[in-house]
Amino acid sequence: MGCFMIATSGIGLRDVQAVYGGPEGDLWELLMGEQIHIGGLTSTMDLADRAGIGAGMSGVDFCCCTGAGMRALLRFRDVARMTGVDATERVIERGRRRIAEQGLGNRITFVHADACESGLPSDSVDFVWGEDAWCYVVDKARLIAEAARIVRPGGTIAFTDWVEGPAGLSPLEALRFLAFMKFPNVATLGDYRDLLAMNGCEVLSVEDTGRFAPYIDLYLEMVSKQLTFDVLRILSFDRVMLKAMGGEMKLMRELAEADKIAQGLFIARKR
Repeated sequence: MGCFMIATSGIGLRDVQAVYGGPEGDLWELLMGEQIHIGGLTSTMDLADRAGIGAGMSGVDFCCCTGAGMRALLRFRDVARMTGVDATERVIERGRRRIAEQGLGNRITFVHADACESGLPSDSVDFVWGEDAWCYVVDKARLIAEAARIVRPGGTIAFTDWVEGPAGLSPLEALRFLAFMKFPNVATLGDYRDLLAMNGCEVLSVEDTGRFAPYIDLYLEMVSKQLTFDVLRILSFDRVMLKAMGGEMKLMRELAEADKIAQGLFIARKR
């Protein structure tokens, strides 16, 4: 982990596995759909278009969850093959069932591994992909190095992620945000740009998508107006927990509106 990132102690891979191996992961999928990232398919297609992801390519999705992003790339960008790497066995099992049901099992492979140590061959794919998930990785320097290792020369690293915005988080805001989201640390746009450059990549795009606050508003509306019972069921009908969760999501919206957190978009080419 780079010392330049805001971090909290005591949060690691096991905490992330507990989130996505349990009811909290179910809650995020209820609110965000199978594509558990801000913007869903709109965000996926925007990133793919801008990164030039297209027909016949092969790619690796780091922290792929159930593989919804990979399935979208196969269906809508005619990508030939994808490999998804994730450290949580439950979501991989769910992903394998879904690709089998959709007849995509011969084009998607899952690897149960830490994305920082995937075990995949060097210089082996056309692109490395990620969507709003690398914020859960403790050692972002190792993660970017691994992405640069497995992508071929001239290939692309394209991802979105939750990042600290230009206004910056106060220590108290950072502690509360990281604890609620189970993030071990949070990078800035500049942190990722520097890590990509340090690993032999030409950085093509680094920007704030502007999606964060409007989509948090959407999720809050869904909880309060349509999905209240469904959320309570996942929370074992704990209304105190529902209220607390709503308060943390409102805080995230405020932080986003104040340019303290954002969804960053990154595209780089390996030299």
